[in-house]
Amino acid sequence: MKVIRFLLRFVKNKYVITLTALAVWLLFFDKNDLFTQIDLTRQVNKMQEDTLYYSKEIKRNREDLKNLESNPEYVEKFVRENYLMKRDSEDIYIFVEKQNP
Repeated sequence: MKVIRFLLRFVKNKYVITLTALAVWLLFFDKNDLFTQIDLTRQVNKMQEDTLYYSKEIKRNREDLKNLESNPEYVEKFVRENYLMKRDSEDIYIFVEKQNP
């Protein structure tokens, strides 16, 4: 009985009610609620991963550009691999590997 009375007095306290209502409001109904913050954190992490990926791609493309400007053998290799160009006396065979689902 004493525990029930204590809990009842505790729940009827206006400060406890106010703090509980404030916590519920901030966690679920506010513009910057908990779920929004979690979603924004995920977006930031994805953007950081994208930034790393694109910086690596930029570096690789700059190296390709440098090689294309200076090395004619690299130009031939690049054109053959990426644009499937060939010499007049050659035939091109493309092998496509099947991907298992």
